[in-house]
Amino acid sequence: MRNEPRVSTTPPGLPEQVLFGAAYYPEYSPSRSVETDLGLMAEAGMNVVRVGESVWSTWEPEDGRFELDWLQKVFDGCQTRNMSVILGTPTYAVPPWLARKHPEIAAESSDGGRLPWGGRQDMDLSHPAYRFHAERVIRAVVERYASHPALIGYQVDNEPGLRLLHNAGVVEAFVEDLRKTYGDVEALNEAWGLAHWSHRLSRWADLWEPHGNLHPQYDQAWRAFQTRVVNEFIAWQAGIVREVAAAAGRDDQFVMTCVAYDVPAVDELAVNRPLDVAGGNPYYPLQDHLALPAPDELPDTAWMVTGTWNLIHLADRMYASKGAPFLVTETNAGAAGDASVNLPAWDGQWRQAAWALVARGARMIEYWQWHSMHTGIEMHYGGVLPHDLRPGRVYAELARTGAELHRAGSTVAALCPDAEVGLLYSVPSKWALAFQPPWTPPGPYAFFRRVERTYDRMMGTWARGVFDAAVSSRVLHDRQVVPDDLAQDTVDPAALAKELPVLLVPGLYAASDRLLDWLVSYAESGGHLMVGVRTGYADEIARIRPEVKPGRLAEAAGTSYQESSNIATPVPLRPGDSAGPAVPPLELPEGASGKAWVDCLEVVDVVGAKERAQVLASYRHPHFGRFAAVTTRVCGAGRITVVGTEPDPATGAALVDWALRVAGGARPGRRATAPERRWGGSEAVRVSSASAQDGTRVHVVHNWSWQPTHVTVPTAVRDMLSSRTCSVGDSVELGPWDVLVLAEAGER
Repeated sequence: MRNEPRVSTTPPGLPEQVLFGAAYYPEYSPSRSVETDLGLMAEAGMNVVRVGESVWSTWEPEDGRFELDWLQKVFDGCQTRNMSVILGTPTYAVPPWLARKHPEIAAESSDGGRLPWGGRQDMDLSHPAYRFHAERVIRAVVERYASHPALIGYQVDNEPGLRLLHNAGVVEAFVEDLRKTYGDVEALNEAWGLAHWSHRLSRWADLWEPHGNLHPQYDQAWRAFQTRVVNEFIAWQAGIVREVAAAAGRDDQFVMTCVAYDVPAVDELAVNRPLDVAGGNPYYPLQDHLALPAPDELPDTAWMVTGTWNLIHLADRMYASKGAPFLVTETNAGAAGDASVNLPAWDGQWRQAAWALVARGARMIEYWQWHSMHTGIEMHYGGVLPHDLRPGRVYAELARTGAELHRAGSTVAALCPDAEVGLLYSVPSKWALAFQPPWTPPGPYAFFRRVERTYDRMMGTWARGVFDAAVSSRVLHDRQVVPDDLAQDTVDPAALAKELPVLLVPGLYAASDRLLDWLVSYAESGGHLMVGVRTGYADEIARIRPEVKPGRLAEAAGTSYQESSNIATPVPLRPGDSAGPAVPPLELPEGASGKAWVDCLEVVDVVGAKERAQVLASYRHPHFGRFAAVTTRVCGAGRITVVGTEPDPATGAALVDWALRVAGGARPGRRATAPERRWGGSEAVRVSSASAQDGTRVHVVHNWSWQPTHVTVPTAVRDMLSSRTCSVGDSVELGPWDVLVLAEAGER
């Protein structure tokens, strides 16, 4: 879908061009020449650095003794070179003197033990002693540099929400929050079902501490409260920074934080509400992890997202955080990971990834970090400069990218990416499925993934389906379409159905009646609603719904189930055999299968309905063969399709392609599974289209493979990175791991 360009919402301090740079830590290599570093950055087309966020003990080496002048030469050097600076508040890593003087600020873990000092984010960020010292250093640092002309914005803290805090003060605040929510213990007993296992409370003092809690409604409330602690902390810091900056006469600087999207105590939507622009840290393995067609098996890479589709999906999540263009505050420079994960890019891949992020709305690409460190836990994370501190292959490729971004200019800043399908994301469902996951992924990081990545695995199935179908999605948060505040209006379902004719809803486990009813309204208004496993199962506090599943969607879908099952090995799918309304057939790919999970779907009669649901696919299995795998039914002016398993990648792509065809036929720019494609090219080619703020249509064309290929341009374009123009039908070559950035001719 061609999304209309939106009114510019450029936050204060952000220039009308893509910022391009690196996190810079001259304090880690004090013998290194700042002038040399900044000169090399400028030659590489870099125009921004982020500084200062990691070194509280350098800013304040002793209690109350500040050393604030050491970054002056960086600020001045940047100003001389027309480079900008983002200043970080150093609150996420406390200095040893503070830990020594105030051991009570140490974070407590889920087993009730106090975390020893020696890492980072190992403090209770709500503790008054910590807050006193944090505010003091924030004010000192910001006051020192707020008026400097090179300073365009602030990053408050860094990757907040790494830990769930079990400190006594946090638990007491949680209990007080429950008092305000429920009023008395009887209301809490009823809401949470605390008769189970004799958990019924007689007074608030009976509420047990969260250490080892096994009650899911407790955990859902606890996780929500933890994110509110983090949200308040970030908003508190932003308020201090804005106050100090205003006193210095500056109202032209933005405030943001950088989000790591899989830490347990961050709500990526809510934490960004009080900030000017969203920022995030996409890390991903390179080499064959970005290849298309994707290899069948790839080695485990721990905490990074894997696969080209996941890189794009993470960019779309960053855009969704504020529904606007975003900042990439950290991303791969050299080989990102640790000593056991070394995957430096193939030639061209750093450039590809940068343009992929820009195409999805990034208005800053900032690498972590400028030069590789020689000491510390992160010394195996490669920087733009390697350990010998000499420009090499990484520097050369990033310099090429910097030159290209400069040439493309303001047109590619703050792009509004096209989308044909919506992908509904639910942080509350993520919490609930982390506490009681339907499956546990294998691998050396299985526990971490079980805790935080079950839901994202479900989302990844459909994000890959969208990507493999060669279409684009827009991530929408459940609370963006149906706000928690009942006084706020919901998104008009008819308007969204017109803009995004397909809405994919996997794993919406924890959802209010209001949200589920809105989903039905979306379908009734003409949208094609496609729901995946675990959707509609529980209410907003993770209580299992007493009706057949998928809960309030069952009647409108004409499909329900009472049983679900894990499956150890994939179960083959076969075409459905039920008569039904005339819709294009779902063409299952060879080897189509369901994996991990089966919801045992059955078609049901709906009172007053003219049509029953149609079975599009079922299982080749002696037991599961009696159940439907995929059903679809007309719902008002639209349709609801229920997918009762996790589809394999090819089947996921086929389902997305089919859903779009049913919703309105082939759409401009969409590559269908049939050989006829608007841009042509091999299966390694993907095109991301977007609208610039000035209305220019921009198409970023990738070849994610070693094999040279070509595309046939469907409209007159000019290459933004060279002087050539192309007419309709011209063939344009792409080399291995290559990118084209094309603007429709006549647009500037």
